[in-house]
Amino acid sequence: MSAPVSSRFRIVPRDAAVRRRCTSLLLALAWVASVGAAWWAASYTAAPRLAHADGARARAEHDIKAVQAELDNLRQRESTLSRSDQISRAANAEVQEALAERDEEIAALRADIAFFERLVGSTSQRKGLTVHVAEFAAEAGGTWRYQIMLTQTMNRGAISQGQMRFAVEGVREGKLAAVQWDELHQQRSAPGQTYSFRYFQQLDGNVMLPAGFTPQRVKVTLHGDDAAVEQALDWKTATAAGGK
Repeated sequence: MSAPVSSRFRIVPRDAAVRRRCTSLLLALAWVASVGAAWWAASYTAAPRLAHADGARARAEHDIKAVQAELDNLRQRESTLSRSDQISRAANAEVQEALAERDEEIAALRADIAFFERLVGSTSQRKGLTVHVAEFAAEAGGTWRYQIMLTQTMNRGAISQGQMRFAVEGVREGKLAAVQWDELHQQRSAPGQTYSFRYFQQLDGNVMLPAGFTPQRVKVTLHGDDAAVEQALDWKTATAAGGK
């Protein structure tokens, strides 16, 4: 006898299939309901917190803007104060420099006044046109800087005018020699130095002594409309005064 043939179809009672579909539908509806309930619960509980968070964020952004504005203002003030301090320091330095210059001018004027008082005071001896002092100081390059002070107190109302020249006398190659005005200035027919004063005047300039020359004295010559003066001064004394 042959074996029975198996069928791919199953016979399911109708009531069981209906119950299975109903169960699946109920489970789906329950899942949807649970999801909806969870969403509602989350919305109900999170919405106030979200609104609070939005408000806090807005306040934080406002505070950040305020702090940034204050920081920018402080930086601007710092820059302004720094610039003002630089200007104040520069102005103070200029004032101090000007005060130092004025102090030097006042000291020089006081020295001139003291000299003038000694020169024309009631107890001073009146003199005609003369060389009050001659000073020589060596400079770089071999030149000599001179300052010669001329005075006259004999005629206090008159103005002395003329030209000053001088020669330097000394020894060259073992012999007495004199370096004249033209050679001292290394110029042929060098003009004399003009003077014009009532009581005193200082003349200054530069001259060049020749190599191998040993100076011993200075002979100053003054030629004016009303006077001609020739006066010799010791070189050591002149250079000692000029190097003070």
